[in-house]
Amino acid sequence: MKKVLVALAAMLVGLVMAGCSKSGGNTIKIGSIGPLSGAVAVYGVECKNGIDLAVAEINAAGGVNGQLLEVIAEDDEGNPEKSVSAYKKLVTKDGVTFVIGSLTSGCTQAITQSAQAQKIIQIAPAATAMTITDAGNYIFRTCFIDPFQGTVGGKFAGDVLGANTAAVLYDIGNDYSVGLKDNFIVEFERLGGRVIAQESYNTGDKDFNAQITKIKNVNADVIYLPDYYGTVALIAKQLRAQGIDKPIVGADGWDGLTENAGEEVLNGYYSNHYATDSDSEAVQRFVMAFEEKFGKKPNSFAALGYDSVYLLKDAILNAGTTETAAVRDALEATNGDYVTGHLTFDEKRNPIKSAVILELARGEDGGLTTRYKTTIHP
Repeated sequence: MKKVLVALAAMLVGLVMAGCSKSGGNTIKIGSIGPLSGAVAVYGVECKNGIDLAVAEINAAGGVNGQLLEVIAEDDEGNPEKSVSAYKKLVTKDGVTFVIGSLTSGCTQAITQSAQAQKIIQIAPAATAMTITDAGNYIFRTCFIDPFQGTVGGKFAGDVLGANTAAVLYDIGNDYSVGLKDNFIVEFERLGGRVIAQESYNTGDKDFNAQITKIKNVNADVIYLPDYYGTVALIAKQLRAQGIDKPIVGADGWDGLTENAGEEVLNGYYSNHYATDSDSEAVQRFVMAFEEKFGKKPNSFAALGYDSVYLLKDAILNAGTTETAAVRDALEATNGDYVTGHLTFDEKRNPIKSAVILELARGEDGGLTTRYKTTIHP
């Protein structure tokens, strides 16, 4: 009888402990959602590489509060419906209480309401649309938001490039593109510049020559292209083919151009989350470790994925538990230095941090590379 009572007591303790945290046991489970295939796969693959590097480092150092981290990665192909399916699988089947992802704003927003309702900590590494964190206080992000990034583009074009006139070519069906465009215009005009052409296209378009002809006719000093790298590469090629050699400016969606474009993007500049050639000790340690593990330099998505894991690790350490309400409170109190800069959160759990401007240039091997140009502060 005594043995039976002991066994029952042990069973009850086990059930109580299981109810305290789905991440219990020997590992802390982290769900990762991103486009590992599809049109913007470079974002998801690089982010996952950054996540994997951070997890390997943390586990090699003993884990977090005696537990190792375990990442369960899901591919949403950049499709919001698949983001929802991936989220449901991670939460219901795998039992995760922490999710990093997704990467694009539409995919990320598709799961924020569910994460908030279920009190799942969601950290968006790179979703910059302003409304991402509106779902509630369990939703965080590692990147800056579109209003700031669009403002950075306008400030750089006016103050650093000295442009007096600008043309904008944007995707009318993409919230990311529209948000950047709107804020670029506000800042550029605030500085005294004039936007003399606003041309739009639809998601998936390949031929931009009609819009480019109109832009050519106004002869603007700078052209703002707020879109993802695949589309930007097509637009830049058609711009240069029509003889437009003016500077082109964009945002973090351009990350990936060095592997997917040619000389048509030279004289191009874009806002981003960090620069691999920064003299920051934290950046150089990260770049060296990433190159050693993956054989290439990490782009900003890798850095943001890496920082997302360390943000979560620090919050769990400070909370002393994996219980999500406590981890949420610890995340809100973040005040520290990471690869993508010094980070604190505002009242909407958006980071307060600077942006860098990168210039697309020729590397020593003749291929495309990026070079740090300047930093724009909030």
